[in-house]
Amino acid sequence: MRVELINTGTELLLGHVLNTHLRFLAEALFPLGLHIARQVTVPDGPVIRDALADAATRAEIVLITGGLGPTTDDITRESVADWLGLTLRHDAEIMRAIEERFARRAIAMSPRNARQAQRPPEATVLWNHHGTAPGLYFPPMERGGPAPSPHLFLLPGPPRELQPMFTDSVRPILEKVLPPRPDSTMRSYRTAGLGESAVEELVGAPLLALGLEVGYCARPGEVDLRLIGPDAALARAEAVVVEKLGPHIVSRDSRELENIVVDLLTERGETLAVAESCTGGLLAHRVTNVPGASAVFLQGFVTYANAAKTRTLGVPAELLHAHGAVSAEVATAMAEGARAAAGTDHALATTGIAGPGGGSEAKPVGTAFIALATKLGPTIVQHHRLSRDRATFKDLATQTALDLLRRQLL
Repeated sequence: MRVELINTGTELLLGHVLNTHLRFLAEALFPLGLHIARQVTVPDGPVIRDALADAATRAEIVLITGGLGPTTDDITRESVADWLGLTLRHDAEIMRAIEERFARRAIAMSPRNARQAQRPPEATVLWNHHGTAPGLYFPPMERGGPAPSPHLFLLPGPPRELQPMFTDSVRPILEKVLPPRPDSTMRSYRTAGLGESAVEELVGAPLLALGLEVGYCARPGEVDLRLIGPDAALARAEAVVVEKLGPHIVSRDSRELENIVVDLLTERGETLAVAESCTGGLLAHRVTNVPGASAVFLQGFVTYANAAKTRTLGVPAELLHAHGAVSAEVATAMAEGARAAAGTDHALATTGIAGPGGGSEAKPVGTAFIALATKLGPTIVQHHRLSRDRATFKDLATQTALDLLRRQLL
């Protein structure tokens, strides 16, 4: 079944809001055997109806995001109902849910929010547990043309509302309406420490020779490998992937690296502290995003200035003077100081030059030192040349640090 995606919102086209829906929805649909064949972004207004009419000439499933809010520019409900020839009616159950949400938060509700309780009786409500705008599902309907309308899903714009709604409501509907795929399943492998081209070079040819559909998705410091095909071929592929990628395999269920690290620490009953300079707290942020991290993560130190490294972590001032803050020696002292101060089994430290300035011929922008002080043995320190883009540099530095700890725990 062909899938098309319509993202609505003038703010997306002005660049004021980053559109992350395509990535999430494409990844969420992939395990169902669905690929987004076309995506279009349109401003708020009558063009939504035109985009839907166009998509319906090709697609059996159309997802529309945004335009379900209470303001006058939120007209997705109206546009879709008009195109289908349906009438919007006030839904008392939706209204109660909206009122209860405002009451729980002790916020006065605007009369405009009543617009969000409008729906055609033919539509199924997709309940929103993270906002006031419910989604709507329209099954195929006869419109007097050569074919019925597609399966239509109207989803809210904010990702924190859309993503759980897709998982809780949209996916179960799709699983019911999709034709069975008995001869094809999917396996995925999340890898760290290799680039996309390196992963393909190691496993691409032998996996394609097995007749599998092979896909790659690269992000800073990691690559997802996805395989689709018959179970027998996937079983043979498992041996290839394990042999070629081995220690680079982080997970087989798309869990993030920080989840794996927290799980490993929890299983071992061990604890972690972090000392950060160039990553500015991002490493602690990633670890504490994991539910249950409080059982293993004891303390984080953001020691950006040299004086803070000395005062908080006990890094000798003469060491900083002799080697500079971005050095193996200082990274080692930071990790060991953090472990001693927090009383943990392990401590990670990051120091580097994120740019765009501050580099030198000996230590150019992108230079990073990652250290791990651990009860498992001597302190480990690694020297890396990472991205010269500041945000990507920080992502890669934290990814490298977490992977260093993962490998030691294994």
